[in-house]
Amino acid sequence: MVRIAEPPACPARIGGARPRARHNRGVAHPKPPLDPVVRRLPPPPPRAARRTGPDPFPPHRLVPLSGHAPEDVVVDANGRLLCGVDDGRILRIDPVTGAEETLATTGGRPLGLEVCPDHAVLVCDAYRGLLRLDPGTGALATVVDSVDGTPLRFCSNATIARDGTIWFTQSSTRHDLDRYIGAVLEHRGSGRLLRRDPDGTVHVVLDGLHFPNGVTLTEDETAVLFVETDGYRLTRVPVEAPDAPEVLLDNLPGMPDNVSRAHGGRLWIAMVTPRNRLLDRLGTTPPWLRKLLWRLPTRLLTMPGRTTWVLCVGEDGRILHDLQADDVDFHMVTGVAEHDGGVYLGSLDRSGILVLDPP
Repeated sequence: MVRIAEPPACPARIGGARPRARHNRGVAHPKPPLDPVVRRLPPPPPRAARRTGPDPFPPHRLVPLSGHAPEDVVVDANGRLLCGVDDGRILRIDPVTGAEETLATTGGRPLGLEVCPDHAVLVCDAYRGLLRLDPGTGALATVVDSVDGTPLRFCSNATIARDGTIWFTQSSTRHDLDRYIGAVLEHRGSGRLLRRDPDGTVHVVLDGLHFPNGVTLTEDETAVLFVETDGYRLTRVPVEAPDAPEVLLDNLPGMPDNVSRAHGGRLWIAMVTPRNRLLDRLGTTPPWLRKLLWRLPTRLLTMPGRTTWVLCVGEDGRILHDLQADDVDFHMVTGVAEHDGGVYLGSLDRSGILVLDPP
């Protein structure tokens, strides 16, 4: 969810899309103290300098929405699209007719969604934690609202196994969604991969992660795959040996966001923005400089990205399709799902869902 100006028109503008503070959250809390660390990253790969992909960008159309910024998009058993928008509503849309209905309102900010085997929907709410939605009645129930006695904030994405085990990400334990740019400026891994067992027990599987985001299971459910937006990587975690993670893709040319599984052992990864040298270099600047930047208003630190980009990769990390365009009016792609001959994209920058013909 981050875009760094390169070079910046104003040195202060060093972040990503502004999350909209609305509905029942009230006024923004004061900024927490910034605690930067020195972090040296490898140079971005040559692909990061390009603004179009090696594969032709497919034909596309827009499905309009009544709300703004559908951060994730998933498909239910009847082929209808589900997304959460920034006023807290969960929408269901017919991708053919465009007919839309509101299933529920969380009172927070819904991010990642996951359709369960029983057709219920897991909702990662940045302010309320992990929720469960009954799409038939609109009833919302809390699944996880705290971990080890601390409120679960910035719950980002989730995936569920057939036995009911839920794996989910927390992008930062130090910064909320409204202040997410602080996690990026710090270069301090403050995110976690968590697991909720069917008996309700919650475990911290991995911590110290750099903005963990999209997560899904492999087709055979023997491993969990997740990305780190500010870590530029895709990691595989064996279900039976979660303490032995394996990095499948490292030093990605852009910032990955949500992840979804498609048939045939494939994954779709939403790439929210290309890599940026300024952000990488900030990791080696003195902490006092970043603390000084942190004093600026958040609106001066953030600005939207301007590219449309998704990757299709195998479960082994092979890149199968690399689709990027700079002439499509649909930027900051944060969600992606494939279903029945269409690839559906969500965005933090638009009031609609982009439908691609599959490559």
